[in-house]
Amino acid sequence: MDNDRLLTTTSLLAIVLLSLHFSDDIVRGIEPGNLESMGGVAILAFWTWATLVLARTRWACGILFVGALFAAAMPVLHLRGKGVGGAFAASDGAFFSIWLLFALGTVGVFALVLSARGLLARRVTP
Repeated sequence: MDNDRLLTTTSLLAIVLLSLHFSDDIVRGIEPGNLESMGGVAILAFWTWATLVLARTRWACGILFVGALFAAAMPVLHLRGKGVGGAFAASDGAFFSIWLLFALGTVGVFALVLSARGLLARRVTP
């Protein structure tokens, strides 16, 4: 499978995992479930548009690089400080939530590498 197809597939997987992560944060009360949450929908819609409509362009690789960076950063953001141990780990659904963080981080790092390769392959040569 070529880099572009892998990047498209990986980005779509990251989008699905990130939407599940947003939903899990709202259910757990980490994020408010109000109209301001629509910002997350706009981000996911833009990311999906870049993945599917702008596919195989330099712009797409740049946008997907930023999206992959956010996906890769999710475990770091959630695991610093108190982390997800203690009472959080003992709560209902904690296994799914923690697994989701690790899956999102893994897919994010993979998409980061693929998008960087796409950017390097499309660099402008003088």
